Amino acid sequence: MGLDGHPIDDVIAVAGFRAALRSFLRQSERVARQSGLTPQRYLLLLMIKGAPDGSGQSTVTELARRLQLAQSTVTELVSRAEESGLVEREQSGRDGRVAYLRLTPEGERRLELSFTGLDTERRQLREAVDQLPTLHQSPALQ
Repeated sequence: MGLDGHPIDDVIAVAGFRAALRSFLRQSERVARQSGLTPQRYLLLLMIKGAPDGSGQSTVTELARRLQLAQSTVTELVSRAEESGLVEREQSGRDGRVAYLRLTPEGERRLELSFTGLDTERRQLREAVDQLPTLHQSPALQ
């Protein structure tokens, strides 16, 4: 028996996905540390390099939105990454109040180490996600 109209197969699939997600997150933390990054810095570098527009740069405001953190928290995280030589700022030519962040060569190197170290885990997570579309639709949603 499932949960409130959801078949047990749905519950099993969601539990499997959550386990795979948790495993991916734990492994990400471990690989980041092996690359000389805190998990937070790894995410910061990843979000800068993986900017939605493909530019490889971002702003503190955009990072706060994507990381779901307070702007003051991101500002502190960026300052520490900048002090560690992982990130650099460049003032916008159009708006002096805006600074664009990009990775330094050292930031690129450490991100690459972490990112490539997670190839297997990304594949496993993708497989777990692929199991989710097979979920049965809840009678409440029909």
